[in-house]
Formats: sequence, structure tokens, C-alpha cells
Amino acid sequence: MKLNRYSTTRQKSCTACSLAKAKCDRGVGCCTRCSQRGLSCTYPQAPPSDSVPSLAAANDHDEIALEGPSSASPANAILSPEGKYQDVLDFSNLELFCPINADSISNRWLNSYLAIPGQKAKNYPPSITALIRRILKSYVDAAVRGRGVPPFLHSSQTMTTYAQAPLSTCLTLIRIFEKPLPGGETATMKALQRALDALYEEYETYDDMTQLAAFQACLMYSMIVFVKVGQVSVPFFRQTIVELQKLACCSSRQGLMCIAEQQRTRPTWESWIVVESKRRAVFTMYLFDSLLSAQDGLPTMLGTELQGLPAPASRMLWRAQTRGEWEAEYNIHLVDWPDGDFRIDELWPTPADLDEAGILDRRVRSERWLESVDEFGTFMYAVTSCTHAT
Repeated sequence: MKLNRYSTTRQKSCTACSLAKAKCDRGVGCCTRCSQRGLSCTYPQAPPSDSVPSLAAANDHDEIALEGPSSASPANAILSPEGKYQDVLDFSNLELFCPINADSISNRWLNSYLAIPGQKAKNYPPSITALIRRILKSYVDAAVRGRGVPPFLHSSQTMTTYAQAPLSTCLTLIRIFEKPLPGGETATMKALQRALDALYEEYETYDDMTQLAAFQACLMYSMIVFVKVGQVSVPFFRQTIVELQKLACCSSRQGLMCIAEQQRTRPTWESWIVVESKRRAVFTMYLFDSLLSAQDGLPTMLGTELQGLPAPASRMLWRAQTRGEWEAEYNIHLVDWPDGDFRIDELWPTPADLDEAGILDRRVRSERWLESVDEFGTFMYAVTSCTHAT
């Protein structure tokens, strides 16, 4: 007997129609509404018993499915572009530590209002403020259109097997911003608010991987509100920024570096994926925070609390698709950087007490780092170089 496609869920509409609170004719393959609008027409799967509960809308028949996607693939298998299972990733035994005071991250929003000892102001030229806005907007636009993910999401996080509920929910929910329906803004904002409320209420109970996903999702939601809606139009925007920094703090406490990175040995691929994704998300959040302060006419502060963190890694490490490929690249990385990874503070203003030999070494290291970085690293270099004239 052929199984009814809706037998595994209470939701009677496809995801796109449910989010828009629109009638769905449940057409085979693709409903009429999604077909006319060029939307992805998908139906939620029944969540496993240990998954994060869904966020229900006001009425049962309009439930928004926020569970992560399920899959018939073998457990812990990552799909290559060719559709073959390449490697098994195990994120259960991460060896991480936090080398900075993570609590300073949660208080970041206060820095523009209160003078805090040790903080240093930075002044973005108007062209750099415009650059940050346009680059962050490009991250949002690509994700909303389903054409890519921001450079703080590792490719493994978008694979069905490893997708965490907060992130898979986010990547589904934000698609409604591609072709918003006239008059549907209120329903869209309510759906967004429910998703954010769930993150705020539950993130302290999440494991490390889910906390990271929650932080990344909140960052995506915040940037989308800023780019697509406008912060003035959304009453909960400022609270979202405060909660975003709390999420960043909570996730950072779990570790921003691998123990092996400190020991100058090769970490596990899984541990490195987590810390590199976290660091990239934190750096993006700081750029976003600086953009908001500059737009509001408030002073922007150098993120001195991040001093010592490795700068974004090379494109070859970040884009490696197999364990063997990544391990080979990391071995080369260790040879290239015997004195330690290139640090984020090496992109900041040159210390006044640095002698000529130190300045030369700093320049050599920055040029070596630039040889291999991806577009995200190049973006960060452009911002810091033009701001600090380094």
C-alpha cells in the first residue's frame, strides 16, 4: 500500500505556504502557489524522538515546521558533490578551550555607551562602512535566494546528516524574504520573532554544536532584519542584538581554539571545523556591530577582547571536502606557521613599541597569510587595512 506523504506530520501545507499563512493545494511535486512564485516546495518530515521540538504558530493548521531535515542516508555520512559518502564526522569529543574572557563578548553592545578601561576607538572611513554593509548584504541575499551560505557556515553544517535544528530552521525560514507577499510583513515578523524567542529560551540547554548553530542562526536573523526590513521598523531589533551577543558569549565559552592549536599539533577535523566556524561567526558579528554603531553615529570600538585568536584560516583548509585532504593541508599549514598561527590582532594598528625588526616580521606574516585566505579573509584585511592604515 502506498504511504500517504502527509502521514508523518500534522502540517497540511507545504513549508512555504505555512510560513506565509497561505492556502496550499498540496499539488504533487509542487503546489500551485510555489510553482507560480518559483519557491522550493517541501513538506516537513516527522522529527526523531530526540530532536528539538518544533515552534508552533497560533493555530495548529498553520504550524511552522522548524525541525531539522531528516535523511535516509547512513548516519554520520557526509555527501560529496558526486553523491558518494566520503567521511564520517564525529562531533561528540571536541577538545577545545577558550583563551579569552568570553564575558566581554556579551557586553559588547555597552562599549559605545560606557567608557570601559582598555577599550580603543576606531574610526571607519565612510567607504569602509559602505563596504561592510554591502558585503554583509551579499551574505544575506545569497542565503535568502538559496544560492549559498555565509562564510561563517562550514559546508558540513549544511549537510542533512549534520544539520542542527536552529540552523536548518533558519535556512528554511529566511527563504520567505526572497519574494515577500504584499501585506504579509506582519506574519513574517511574527514567525521570525517566534524562532528567535525559541533560541533565547533554549540555548543554555544546547550542546556545543547546537549552541554554535543557534548563534549562527541568530546572527543570520539579525542581519536579515537589518538588510531586508530595517531596524527602525522592527521593535525587537535592539533586543535581538543584545541576545545575539549573549549567544556568542555562551558558544565562545565552550571553546574558540583547539587544544592542539595551542600545542602546535594537528587537531581533529571535527574540532577545527567547530572553532573555525565560531571564530568566523564572532568576527562577522563584530563587523556587524561596528556597522550598527557607525550608522547610529556612535563610536566604534576595537575588539581588544578577541586579541590572540587566530585570524580566518586558508581557503584550502576551509573548503576541504575530505579528512585526508584537510589533514594534508593542515600539515602544510603547520610547516608554514612554525611560530604560531596568524592572529586577528596582527591586522590591528602596529604597536608603538614594536621595533623595526618586529614591524618587518609583522609585514612578512601578513603577506604570507594573504597568500592563501578566502574571500572572507580578504574582506577582513580590506576593512582593517583601510581603517588602521596597516
